[in-house]
Formats: sequence, structure tokens, C-alpha cells
Amino acid sequence: MHTLHEAVARCRTLVVEGPEGTGRDALLAGLARAGFLVRPSRGHLHHVDPTRPYRELLAAPGRLAVDGGLIHELVYGPLRRGRSRVTWIQALDFAEAVAERDGALVHLRHRGRAADAESAEAADAYGRAFRTLAQHVPVVTVDAEGPGPPIRAPDPAAWQLARRRRKLTVN
Repeated sequence: MHTLHEAVARCRTLVVEGPEGTGRDALLAGLARAGFLVRPSRGHLHHVDPTRPYRELLAAPGRLAVDGGLIHELVYGPLRRGRSRVTWIQALDFAEAVAERDGALVHLRHRGRAADAESAEAADAYGRAFRTLAQHVPVVTVDAEGPGPPIRAPDPAAWQLARRRRKLTVN
């Protein structure tokens, strides 16, 4: 899976992550129009288990788009506080949970030069994080440059057929 349109057609779960100022809201609005239930990140991470709110979100039925925050913490935590409140083990477990829910991570990135040193460091850190997580979950990279073509929902008949093929029946 290489494009956002492929991800929309194939995935039941999309987690949108990217540096600050990349326009996640516009992408999430497009996913809502495509039939995804959009859930925003819940603000502050849980102090003991930062992945718990996300695991609860992933338990919801249907097609789900999540405005992520775990990778944001992996990137900006060390840049701003010297450490992340999310461990790599927690991030990898989360990535595997997304993959198990027929999902992918959407890496929304800036196209062009970074505005300042922190933005450049964040962009590099996001790239490293997504390369690591791509070993556990599909990652689709989307350049945030202009609105691009509208996101279209897949054909409902094809979606239903794909869901039926995955069901296991025992006689």
C-alpha cells in the first residue's frame, strides 16, 4: 500500500500522525467524508500507560480514523523535555494493534524546508520513527502540500466483499 487512496480503500483503521502545522484536521475531515469515524487524540497522555486511551479507541467497531499523539510524544518529548513519556515498546505494541485492526499509520509530512531548527529536527525524528514502525504496521506517507484530490470512499460492495472473504467458517 503506497497511497492514501489505497489505504482508504483497504484499511479499517488509519492513525494520522505528523509534525505540528501539517494540516491533520483537513485530512481527518476528508476521512470523515469517506466514511471513517474520526476520533481525536485525548489531549494529555495517561501517566501510567500512555497507550491505554488509544487501545480503547481501537476497540470501537467500524472504520476508524484516529488523530494520533503517541508518535508526536516520541518526537517532541525528547526535543522539548529531554525524554519521551512513551517507550519504544509501547509504540511498537500500538503499531501492532493498529495492524491487527486492518490498519495503517498515515505519516503526514511537510514538503520543502523546515521553518526552524526544531521543525527540521522533528521532521527527521518523524522519519526515523515511521521507518522503525513500518516494520510492524503499514505506513503511508502523505506530503502536506495543498489540498490534493478529494478522498473518496471505496465502493461499498467491494468493502463488503472484502469483509466476507476474511470471515472463517467451520462446518
